[in-house]
Order: sequence, then C-alpha cells, then structure tokens
Amino acid sequence: MEWVDSSRLAGEVRCPGAAGEVSTINHTFLKKLRILGIVEGTSTLILFGIAMPLKYLAGIPEAVTLVGSVHGGLFVALVAMFAVGMKRIPLPPRLTALGIVAAVVPFGPFVVDRRLGRLAAGD
Repeated sequence: MEWVDSSRLAGEVRCPGAAGEVSTINHTFLKKLRILGIVEGTSTLILFGIAMPLKYLAGIPEAVTLVGSVHGGLFVALVAMFAVGMKRIPLPPRLTALGIVAAVVPFGPFVVDRRLGRLAAGD
C-alpha cells in the first residue's frame, strides 16, 4: 500500500480507500479525539474509583458533585467529537457508534482507542 503525502503541516495524509479511491485522514483531529477519549475514560475511573467511595464510605458527597460535573462535560464533548469525526477524519459509522456506546462503559474508551490507533497507523 503506497501512501501519498498531503499537507503534513495540517496533519492530513492521503491513503487508498477500500474501493481504490483516495480518502484523506485528518490525523490532527484523530489525535485530539484519542486524547479526549483517554481523558474521558480516566475521568470515569476517577468518578467510580475515588469520588463515589468518598461519597458513600467517607460521607463526602462534594467529590461526586465535582468529579461528576467534569466527567459529564467530557462525556458530552467526546460524543460531539465522535459525531463531528465522522466527517472530519472521516470515521466509519460503525466505529463512531462504537465510540459513543463505549463512552458509557468503564474502560470502553481505552478499547476504542486501540481501534482509533489502528486507523491512525493505516491498518
């Protein structure tokens, strides 16, 4: 498979598509999506592993209020980035749906990140 360089400064690489046509992968947007997925997945683990035990075992409900609010904002941003990523990267619809569903499940964003990494590598 031969790669044809596009504007590397813009973070884009042109690569052959499934039907022989050439599609452009926006690597800059893909990298931002992957970073946001890792941050959102980490916020889920902090919420479940630290904030909720602080609330229920130590009687500190403010931990869930704070971490939950941050996590909620990150979740909404991740879902929006997956939706926009369908056009900007472009992401296949199935991978977009998987990314959105995985954002609900602990460790889900880390699993999807592996697939996004393969997409970035051109596999």
